[in-house]
Amino acid sequence: MSLPPGFLDELRNRVSISQVAGRKVIWDTRKSNQAKGDLWAPCPFHQEKTASFHVDDRKGFYYCFGCHAKGDAIRFVQETENVGFMEAIEMLAREAGMQMPAPDPQAARKADRNTELARATEAAVAHFRLQLKTQGAAEARAYLDRRGLDQATLDRFEIGFAADAWQGLWDALKSKGFSDEVLLEAGLAKPSQKGGKPYDTFRGRIMFPIRDPRGRCIAFGGRAMDPNDSAKYLNSPETALFDKGRTLYNHGPAREAAGKGQPLIVAEGYMDVIALVRAGFEAAVAPLGTAITEDQLRLLWRIADEPIIALDGDTAGLRAAMRLVDLALPMLEAGKTLRFCILPEGQDPDDLLKARGPEAMHALLEGAEPLVRMLWRRETEGRVFDTPERRAALDRSLRQAISRIPDQGLRRHYGEAVGELRRVLFRPPERQMPGRGGWPRGHGRGFAEAQAPLAETRSSALGSGALSADDLRVTLILATLYRYPELLDRFESDLDRLRPRHPDHAALADLLLATEAADADGVAADCAARGLGRTLESLLGMAHLRISPVLQGAPLPEKAITTLTEEFAKYHAARALEAEMSEALEDLEAAEEGDPRLVRRLNHAVQSRIKAGRPAAGDGTGAVSEDTTALSQGLRALIEARVWEKKSR
Repeated sequence: MSLPPGFLDELRNRVSISQVAGRKVIWDTRKSNQAKGDLWAPCPFHQEKTASFHVDDRKGFYYCFGCHAKGDAIRFVQETENVGFMEAIEMLAREAGMQMPAPDPQAARKADRNTELARATEAAVAHFRLQLKTQGAAEARAYLDRRGLDQATLDRFEIGFAADAWQGLWDALKSKGFSDEVLLEAGLAKPSQKGGKPYDTFRGRIMFPIRDPRGRCIAFGGRAMDPNDSAKYLNSPETALFDKGRTLYNHGPAREAAGKGQPLIVAEGYMDVIALVRAGFEAAVAPLGTAITEDQLRLLWRIADEPIIALDGDTAGLRAAMRLVDLALPMLEAGKTLRFCILPEGQDPDDLLKARGPEAMHALLEGAEPLVRMLWRRETEGRVFDTPERRAALDRSLRQAISRIPDQGLRRHYGEAVGELRRVLFRPPERQMPGRGGWPRGHGRGFAEAQAPLAETRSSALGSGALSADDLRVTLILATLYRYPELLDRFESDLDRLRPRHPDHAALADLLLATEAADADGVAADCAARGLGRTLESLLGMAHLRISPVLQGAPLPEKAITTLTEEFAKYHAARALEAEMSEALEDLEAAEEGDPRLVRRLNHAVQSRIKAGRPAAGDGTGAVSEDTTALSQGLRALIEARVWEKKSR
């Protein structure tokens, strides 16, 4: 069975050799560098204890330095599964989700035809390079010289020139025996609309050969020398060899350089790539005059996990970056993302390198922004969020964008990152209380620095300081759940059993039970919407909360779970003890009949014991002065003994 052209290339692009081999070997984590696709393991083809089996994931090949076995993913399946070539392809195609083509008796003829087309494009490369040395290319040579391209660069990128003649290339290749059909199918010529002789596709242009990862010339890009030409850059038409949306300029050399550790840089055009390579950034590619496509993005991720998109700092460059954000979001997965390097306005990589040198370019690449920052920038730059409605609109657009990420874990991390950015944007102006440190910036989950309470909140019950020890415990529970709303589901039943004595506490507890917010900023927005904004502000400004370990510094979710478990346990134990003592006192009061003084004395003793059994407010340690169970039993024994004494008289 013959396969259609491009099928095997597509299969190799979709299947990772590390995934295929990983089913048969155990990678040596000490020797492997998975981030660079450099993996080592004991060889599956011969008995050994050392890791001599090497996989280069970016190039798609394996090699054993012990038994010298080598090949690609198809060969690996053949050898390990003991199957033939076509059966191995069928197995990998199923894994990659590709439909096996129906038997095509013409496939072999098509492959032969493509070989002939590639011969024609290679002949065109040689013709254009010769033309660059002629007198008619003097202006083109002068332009290239002004751009700083020396002869070594011209040779490396095989730059040539298409003379401004209607049949210059046509006549040259016809004389070499190429047929009309091959020249037309290769995109080197176009048929005349007037019934005359076909004419050259490229005329009066500097020519850049476009090669596939295998090194075959599959198309050309041409820069017009005439400033009045309607198309400054022109690509070959799509052919059996060339699919513009699935091709990257300088793909093969960039893949090799990225495999050696260089950052993969995506520039806008041919000259940018050439300038970057000349400056030492050899893993540089470019799409072919259009926005990056899904297929090109997949190709980039096959080369590197985090390609850097280097764009001009003008309006068009920023628009391209924002479009790429939308394209990438539904395709993101763990370990695969983009970074964005926005150059100074009015400069492309070539301009920057000439003006400031490779060091400046390296510094910009080091500071490339992650994709989540570009998403935030798109949604917030140039906008004012001075009303609840505008903030709600921002929240909605961010949620809609993040919801397009298919991976649930990655989606959650994006939500957390956006929550941090939102917290910084909406942090109130600093009004730090004198002599107090407050919570530091950047600890996560949306807490702002401690603010001095307003006059009206200082006079409220929450801010007045007239709170019991149990009230203070309740405030610690509420503040902790506010900062860690992801724990609300875990402690929902405990929170539902909470019976705060103060109405402000009760209102906040009810809100926490009802909220669907995923972070502290969302809870704060819910509070503001229900008129509890100042109540929340007073709560967070309480002194005993500012020294709690779970409410300052970096988030400590495990510590928060421990704190909430202990505080709820102590709260519910205290409530149970009080109920038990109340019941016992009722029994005692009925038994004493006419001795109210004894009842008052024992009631006072019970209340004193209950208070003594509570932990110090706000200590956050979970320690208690006495075991509440023992206290309960002791007081019960005391009361029952006194009742027995009374009845025995």
